[in-house]
This record gives sequence, C-alpha cells and structure tokens, in this order.
Amino acid sequence: ITEELCGIEISAMQVSRATAQLDEVLQEWRERPLGEITYLFVDARYEKVREAGQVRDAAVLVASGITPQGERQVLGVSVSLSEHETHWNAFLKGLKDRGLNGLKLVISDDHTGLGAARRATLGSVPWQRCQFHLQQNAGAYLPRQSMRLEVAADIRSMFTAPDRKTAEELLQAAIQKYAVSAPRLSAWLESNLSEGFSVFDFPLEHRKTIRTTNSLERINKEIRRRTRVVGVFPNEASCLRLVSAILMEISEEWQIGKHYCAGKSFNY
Repeated sequence: ITEELCGIEISAMQVSRATAQLDEVLQEWRERPLGEITYLFVDARYEKVREAGQVRDAAVLVASGITPQGERQVLGVSVSLSEHETHWNAFLKGLKDRGLNGLKLVISDDHTGLGAARRATLGSVPWQRCQFHLQQNAGAYLPRQSMRLEVAADIRSMFTAPDRKTAEELLQAAIQKYAVSAPRLSAWLESNLSEGFSVFDFPLEHRKTIRTTNSLERINKEIRRRTRVVGVFPNEASCLRLVSAILMEISEEWQIGKHYCAGKSFNY
C-alpha cells in the first residue's frame, strides 16, 4: 500500500519495529501515575477480536475522571476476553495501584461483574448508576408502549427533584401508581431506581456533570467511529493498540483545552 501511495516500500521488519515503538509509548501512557480524582466514570463496550480461529467479543473498559480542580482526564483502558468480574477487578485495581486516590463517587451503568469488582477494590466509595441508562432500561418493563411518555416523565421528575427526600417520595408514589397497571415496572422501579439517587448527596452544582456517563459515551462514539473501519481485530493486542492511541489523542486534547467545568471547584 505504501509503495502504491507514496512510492516507497516498507519491509515487514520496519513495520514490526515501528509497531513495537508505538506499543512502548502507549504502554507508558496507560501505566502513567495517577493522582487525586474526585469523580470516576467507567464504561464498557465490545469489539470483535479473532481468537484461536473464532471471532469473539472483547470487552473494552475505559475510565475517565474529574480532578478537584475541575480538569477531566482519561485515566485508563483495558481490553480482554476474560470473565466480566475478573476483568473489572483487574482494571479497577490497576487504577488504584497507579495512585488513584481521593475518590468520592463512581459513575457507571450496571455492567455485569462491575458491582462485585467495585466493592472489592474501591470499598465503600458510593456508586451513582447512570440516570440516562436507567431511564432507557425502564422501557423493557412497560406492558404497552403507550405508557412510555408518562413513565419517562415520572422518572424524570425523580431525577430532577431538588433533594433525595423528594426523589424518594416521588419514587414511592410511582411504585404505588403502577402496582396494578404495570406490576413488572413497579417491581423494577422499587429494586433499581434509587441506585440513580446517589447524586443527591453531592453539591447541586456538580449534579448535572455526575448524574450520567454521557462524557464517556462521547468517547465511545469516537472509538466506534474509528474501529468500525477495522471490523474484526486479529488479536487483543491490536485492539488495545488502536483504542489506546485514540484515547491518548483525546487525553492530549483535554489537557490543552479548557477545564471541563471552568471556575467550578470539585474539591468536595
């Protein structure tokens, strides 16, 4: 390809050497020391990877954070075919081993294995379940789609309540409201929705930022745009290489850009 496009020929050895040098740079970035992070956002997506002649789904775990000074950082990435909890546990432990400290809240969706791993590695750090995904998940428990707007409005009223007490009161009212007309929804609300209320224990000016994983969704959108060209990766290492390069680029853009919340202290 390079010979056709550029009139030069690159040998397999040169490609191998360049790849090895790139891997060193990316590994150094992935393993760099971390510091104080007030809010930690974690998310997962999946990429197709070839393994032993089969195409399998590899989990791509990504973490970002907000410092007490309001700076956002891409903190880490991991790619693995391993079991969910094992992968999450190693990923979170890796962040701690690199110096992550001062954590006040973890924001994520309810990913398989994350809960147990989070409790094992981060102890009693509170968890905020992504409100956006919670609202989406409610749709699976509707007996009829005509209820969608009404239920969405009820859930939205809880998430935009002025405080936890009001949100809990609205939740109890909704549980009773749908107990007969939508019993599966009522049971789901009772079991799940309060996991999106941890945000009420934090300063009002922080809540819009920490109530969802939307900031990571935008990162995942960029990863998806770039990895779509590949389709199926030949192995885990090649997937990690490309995703790391994308995240390193985003991280550098954040560093030279403005603070995520200029003028707002996250030293909670």
